[in-house]
Amino acid sequence: MQYRRLGNTDIDVSVICLGTMTWGEQNTAQEGFEQLDCALSQGVNFIDTAELYAIPPRAETYGRTEEIIGQWLHKRGRRDDIVLTSKIAGPGVGWIDHIRDGKTRFDAATIATALDASLKRLQTDYLDLYQLHWPERPTNFFGRLGYTHDDRDFTPIDETLAALNDLVQAGKIRHVGLSNETPWGVMRFVQAAEQHGLARIVSIQNPYNLLNRTFEIGLAEVAHRESVGLLAYSPLGFGVLSGKYLNGQQPEGARMTLWPNYSRYSSPEAVAATQAYAGLAKAHGLDPAQMALAYVNSRSFVTSNIIGATTMDQLRSNIASIDVTLSDEVLEAIEGIHVRHPNPAP
Repeated sequence: MQYRRLGNTDIDVSVICLGTMTWGEQNTAQEGFEQLDCALSQGVNFIDTAELYAIPPRAETYGRTEEIIGQWLHKRGRRDDIVLTSKIAGPGVGWIDHIRDGKTRFDAATIATALDASLKRLQTDYLDLYQLHWPERPTNFFGRLGYTHDDRDFTPIDETLAALNDLVQAGKIRHVGLSNETPWGVMRFVQAAEQHGLARIVSIQNPYNLLNRTFEIGLAEVAHRESVGLLAYSPLGFGVLSGKYLNGQQPEGARMTLWPNYSRYSSPEAVAATQAYAGLAKAHGLDPAQMALAYVNSRSFVTSNIIGATTMDQLRSNIASIDVTLSDEVLEAIEGIHVRHPNPAP
């Protein structure tokens, strides 16, 4: 395993991070335990979850993933062996009404209450990293590109960061991160920390994969210059980049087989790009999924690559991507495909 520094902290996290959002929906608690045990045995020390999980979000499974991790921690007693991160869900009227009626505000009372609930489910008294799952203000996230201005009110960023800072001072969280953020949002949080002496954000968790490299536009420079490294999620584009959905395949139990509305990586343009990437991998004797993951691993602005799996074979293969080094020839060919099919998925 390889490790990288988390922002400007003294924490080293594994380049492969174990994502957990299927636990409690596609995976049982026992399967979650098996994944955790396997990942740690391979040197993974970074575990990502959220109050929203399991996915897809439902009232019946809200918080279930955190509960599974908490049960594992209680049984194994390995809290000091992992870097644990969770997230507070943002507003989402109409699709997550079961979480604070879909009307979350990132104010002190709401953040403190959400964090305490996560800590209870996780059976720990602190998180190493606590993230805002998506901005409170309306902006581009979850399959949307571009920005449409909206003047509706939102909690001032200074106020939100002050609330998070209080929780750092209380010892309930060690560090603060963002997710699904824009360059403007990241820089406002950085500015607030500098102006008011508050906790500085150390990471940003956004989508990044061969079908969506929009992070490179604006945010990559921010990641480097401000030490706010990317925690890349959806590195396989819902599994699409493994090639398992090509030619109309619908693997039993796969996410897009179970929930066809998860289709942002399935446009004709995205399918054409996926075919090209899969062909490139085959031509060089590479597994398409491992090639896609190895590309993410190799980016200098990436702190950690959040993998997910529903089977142990997938998990082992995804973790093994850390040992795959892409040749200059393959990297050049990837850029060629990207030029022909630029960011076909939001």
